[in-house]
Formats: sequence, C-alpha cells, structure tokens
Amino acid sequence: MATLVPPAATDSPAGSKPTVTEPEKVDYFNLPCPIPYEEIHREALMSLKPELFEGMRFDFTRGLNQRFSLSHSVFMGPTELPTQSTDVVKIPTAHYEFGANFIDPKMMLFGRVMTDGRVNARLRCELSENLAMKANGQLTGEPHMSHGMVNFDYKGKDYRTQFQLGNGALFGASYIQSVTPHLSLGGEVFWAGQHRKSGIGYAARYNTDKMVATGQVASTGMVALGYVQKVSDKVSLASDFMYNYMSRDVTASVGYDYILRQCRLRGKIDSNGCAAAFLEERLNMGLNFILSAEIDHKKKDYKFGFGLTVGE
Repeated sequence: MATLVPPAATDSPAGSKPTVTEPEKVDYFNLPCPIPYEEIHREALMSLKPELFEGMRFDFTRGLNQRFSLSHSVFMGPTELPTQSTDVVKIPTAHYEFGANFIDPKMMLFGRVMTDGRVNARLRCELSENLAMKANGQLTGEPHMSHGMVNFDYKGKDYRTQFQLGNGALFGASYIQSVTPHLSLGGEVFWAGQHRKSGIGYAARYNTDKMVATGQVASTGMVALGYVQKVSDKVSLASDFMYNYMSRDVTASVGYDYILRQCRLRGKIDSNGCAAAFLEERLNMGLNFILSAEIDHKKKDYKFGFGLTVGE
C-alpha cells in the first residue's frame, strides 16, 4: 500500500510567504571614480608588456634623505638599426645615465642625463585635491627629436577628464565616466597640427574583483581588446587583440603574471611567433636580480638580458 510522503519542512513559519531576495539597488549618485583614460589597459600591459631589454643593465639608487635620491645606470648591449629588409642589424652600444629624484606627497620630479647628450625630465604636481599636472620632456642634439608635453588631470566624483598640450601643435582631451559600479565609458579627441592629423576614439572598461575587460577603437584605425583574469591574489592571466583596419595588421597575445614570495615572473606569446619572459628576483633587501628573454621566431631574432638593481 502506497504511503504519502509529507512535504519538506521549511524555516518559514506557517502561513507566511517565502522570503525573496531582492537584487541590490545601484546608487547612481554614488559611483566610483574611474581610472584615467590613458590607463584603461594597465592590467593587461603589466603582464603583456614588461620592460624587456638585451645585454647587461645595472641600476643603483642612493637616498640622500626622505625626499631626495640619486641614481646611476649602466647599460651595455646591442642596439637594433632600422632597415628596409627583414634582416635584423645590431651594433654594440654602451651608455651611462645619471638621475636625480625628488619625491614629495604633492610633487614628484625625475631627471635623467645620458652620455649620448639626451636629457629627460618628468614632473607630477598636485595643484589641488582634484587637479594634478603631469609634464615630461626630452632634449637631444638630433634634429626634430626633442619634445615636450603637459597633461592636466581633473578627478571628479565619478568621472575623470584630461587635457594635453605638446610641441608640434599637439592638443588632446579625454573624458571617462562611470555608468555603473563596474562599467565606465569614455572618449578622446586629438589634433596634431604639425602633421595635419586629427582623431577621435572611444573606450569601455568593465572590472570586478576577479576580472578586467577593456575595449578601445579610434579613427586612426586602431582596435584594441584586452582581458585579464585574476586567478588568485598572486596569479593573473591576460590576453589582448590588436587590429588596425587601415594596414590590416592583426596581433593577438596571451600572457601571465605570477608573484611568488621572493620573485615576480611575467611572460607572453603572440600570434607573430614571439615569446618573452621577464623575471625579477629579490635577493636581499634593496637588491634585485633581473632576467629578460625574448625569442622572435619569425625574424629569427633572439634577445637575452640580465641586470642588477641596488637600492629602493
């Protein structure tokens, strides 16, 4: 004889309606401030664009006080010359670089002088709580190679805007706005009077605690897509897609960023047959060992570099 099974008991009291979880309401008047427009791909660039080099590099930084420090850099390695053919032509080079750094809560100033005659300078100054000015310039003896640029960055409550002024009648402006707690949209315009070129671009960025997705398109022909997955606090996987619909050039790459207790390892491989890896090993407090390697199978070009960084 069949028996009747009573329904499963619920936590709700008899006669009451089941509890329904309502979706969290978004306060559109209290959205976060987005990152600058020029940095929307920064997580992907961190993994896919490490500072690769070839040869030997030695960097030494000595702090004179809490705000002022001096730096010395020595580099010895080949320099690639531009050619019309696909062959890679390199010549041995070496140079020394002297630098001075001033770091203050409201101002940062970096200067570099190299043995080849180049002088570089970078400045960041907090003009107010929301307005910052950034400037960089380079002086060199080569014709038409000196340049300078000033950037004003205004940080609003849920938006950010930038204005750029540069030599050669270069003018640019960008704006990015948070439309949800995770999504921000922006655009940019620029005019290069020296080359009689202008352009306009649009960008979108979606980020959570576990991933970052970005997209950018410009009238110059550039289309850039990026995606970063945060596997854990120490491991990130990244990929990007670059397409120029003017020249029909396409490049896709995947990479990783692995942070260990004493070192950081980054690497990538792209669709052009180029594989690269960059290792930063902390040997002691204020002493880092660097290894850089890149293999370009298409050009049959192989690069290897190692270096030491002393000082914080």
